[in-house]
This record gives sequence, C-alpha cells and structure tokens, in this order.
Amino acid sequence: MNNKTLMENLRCIQDFPKEGIIFRDVTTLFRNPDCLRIMVDELYDIYKDHGITKIVGIESRGFVLASALAMKLGAGVVLCRKPGKLPGETVQESYEKEYGTDTIEISKDAISTDDVVLLHDDLLATGGTMHAAFNLVEKFRPKKIYVNFIIEINDRGLDGRSTFPAGTEISTLIRV
Repeated sequence: MNNKTLMENLRCIQDFPKEGIIFRDVTTLFRNPDCLRIMVDELYDIYKDHGITKIVGIESRGFVLASALAMKLGAGVVLCRKPGKLPGETVQESYEKEYGTDTIEISKDAISTDDVVLLHDDLLATGGTMHAAFNLVEKFRPKKIYVNFIIEINDRGLDGRSTFPAGTEISTLIRV
C-alpha cells in the first residue's frame, strides 16, 4: 500500500471541483505503464486466491483496472453505469448525493448466484456511489462481494468505510 511510484505519479489538483477540495487524479497513474503494472500486480496479489469470477467496474474510471485485472484473474467484467447507457434489461439502485439523487444500473443477466464479485472504483471518499453499487450487486445474491479502490481519502472527516455493512472486505492501494 502507498507504493512510492504510485504516490509520486498521483496528480493532486488544488481547489477542484470546488474550493477547499484536493482532487486526486488517477488518470496520471493510468497513462504511466509502470504505475498501471504496479496497480494490476498489487490487486492481483490481493485477490488471486479469492475465486473472483466477475469484476464490476464503476463508471467510468473503475472500468480501466477492472478490465486489466479481470484478464489477469481470468474473470469477467461487468459495467456499472448511469441509466440509459446499457442495452437490454437492467437492475437499478438509486442513492442520495450531496445535491440530489443519482442512479446506477447493471445488466439484468450480468451476475449469477454462483459468482464471486469484486467491486472496483477509483476513489473512496464518502462511499455513496460504491455503497449503492454494493446494494445493487447484493440484489443478484452472489456467493461473496469484495470491494476495492485505488485511493481512500481519510482526511477531512470522511469515513466512506462506515457506509458498508460490518464484515465487508475492503481494500485500497493508496491511503491519503
């Protein structure tokens, strides 16, 4: 965790998207082949013995590592998207955000009760989107659900981990 190369290449943008926020930009990690390899290798080491059959990538930065890791684990990729982006029937989950309600969805046939699912996104701050994704995946009744983020923000009184049920296995590659 907190690999030196990842920390050195993580771009931090002051006052974005609003004053007082330090935005952690993972796109600088994605475009650096060394960082991309480090992240995939670290995630593989964490999950190689967990029997993962599906990785759910959360729109849109979650798609990048979900796909790369799925190839290495021999798992499938499931897209968790905003409404209207997936063809066919979907299952939805709505959740409260700071300034209103949002909704995410997954294709109705994407996950089975035999699956072991890893939910992946770029950032854990308040936990709202991932908690909604967790609730959404629970509707499919998979064998097990794991949760992963590239970055977990622990400052500013944020406690995104507390939004998940007790016993949820959550891992992060970087804590700031």
